[in-house]
Amino acid sequence: MRREELYLRDICEASDSIATFILGLDQKGFRESDLIGSAVVRKLAVIGEAAARVSADLRSRHSEIPWSEIIAFRNVLVHAYFGIDWGVVWLAATKQVPVLRCQVAAVLQAEFDSPAA
Repeated sequence: MRREELYLRDICEASDSIATFILGLDQKGFRESDLIGSAVVRKLAVIGEAAARVSADLRSRHSEIPWSEIIAFRNVLVHAYFGIDWGVVWLAATKQVPVLRCQVAAVLQAEFDSPAA
């Protein structure tokens, strides 16, 4: 079984990838690129899957992170792909993911005395 620390690192790495993918884009540019949109959705799904694998105990100790919402968002992205609201994806990528990345980095430091990459 994978260690929880690795799932948290997956979240940080996927967050970093999203930041790289959208660097220099505005929402219009994002919406015009199927490639970047697909890549961002894939990394958001990775974030949600990793969040789902974090133990309930660790999630309860770090309730400042909206674990349930992250997992639910992943489910929408994966199971309702043709119903994706690209404005919501853009908001997640530009506003929520950077905050999440900082929060998860703090959890890595607090729980594992390990800085995020």
